[in-house]
Amino acid sequence: MSRVCSVCEKGKMYGNTVSHSNRKARTSWNANVQKIRYKKDGKVVTGYVCTRCLRSGKIERVI
Repeated sequence: MSRVCSVCEKGKMYGNTVSHSNRKARTSWNANVQKIRYKKDGKVVTGYVCTRCLRSGKIERVI
């Protein structure tokens, strides 16, 4: 299972790190996803959800 948000499909992003002398180096940034239990269609499932979806209340977390 890849680290992608199961609600909004947010995943890894790619880009350049640019130094002061304007040299570029490829880099990647991972999405801030947490492995949690949440309700989906009345069932409790486990999956990765990004913190933006958790904070905005798009899903109901089960503890």
